[in-house]
Amino acid sequence: MKSPAFEYMRAASIADAMAAFAEADGDAVYLSGGHSVVPSLALRLQAPALMVDLSEITTLSGISLEDGWLRIGAMTRHVQAITDPLINTYAPLFTAAAPYVAHPAIRNRGTLGGSLAHADPASEFPAVAVAIKAELEIASPTGVRRVPADDFFLDIYETAIAPGEILQAIYVPVPVAGQVIGFDEIARRRGDYAMVGAAVQAVITDGLADHVSIALFSVGDRPTRAVSSEAALNGRVIDKASIAAAQAALSDDLSPTDDPQFPAHMRVHLARVLLGRVLSNLKVVA
Repeated sequence: MKSPAFEYMRAASIADAMAAFAEADGDAVYLSGGHSVVPSLALRLQAPALMVDLSEITTLSGISLEDGWLRIGAMTRHVQAITDPLINTYAPLFTAAAPYVAHPAIRNRGTLGGSLAHADPASEFPAVAVAIKAELEIASPTGVRRVPADDFFLDIYETAIAPGEILQAIYVPVPVAGQVIGFDEIARRRGDYAMVGAAVQAVITDGLADHVSIALFSVGDRPTRAVSSEAALNGRVIDKASIAAAQAALSDDLSPTDDPQFPAHMRVHLARVLLGRVLSNLKVVA
């Protein structure tokens, strides 16, 4: 199928983009990397009167350290999560997840901000944002606000971004001493959407786990924080016994929908297996 006809403009600034959106009475769509918007247009899931290209807005790009946070511009490409030294050092869970995202052609054009704003519950980067307790900076006509990742993802393909607003940056707390991370997913083929995935971050102090953060994806309508599993690990050595306790606790954290081709009990089983694998292979990053 081909997309319906639309007007196109390349915005020079965030204010320029939002003004165009308003002038179109909201009958517009923002374009970043295009790997979510373009397929939806081709399938006629969207039919906007105007497409606003954000690719030339300089304030949406750039990666820098700011007051204990790593600021990642929303237009940062997926591939930069693999190649950029600041992301490698200060947001290593993004680096660990990036090779699992689709294929090189997608990673070369897709943007981190686009992935987070699209909020596909089977995507890797939204779960990473939750696990690392990132904050998402959203620009609106009245100002700028930062929303914790836990509050950003509301439902399937739904976020805290209101119509006309723009996600302009991701803020990641820099790692602290003893920080460990883990990431993995189970998919039918590398590059396919995950059947289940897990992103984990924790701090190990004197051999004991603290600040354990576990986010699962492809198990619900948004990235799912496994709070019961986190509680089973906090204050304990991460060993076979505590990992088993965390796996068992997933029953309290997950309630996936039943699918004739992938029953809910099977998804929970795979999540337990995967969580055990990730917790057994945590990597020290600071």
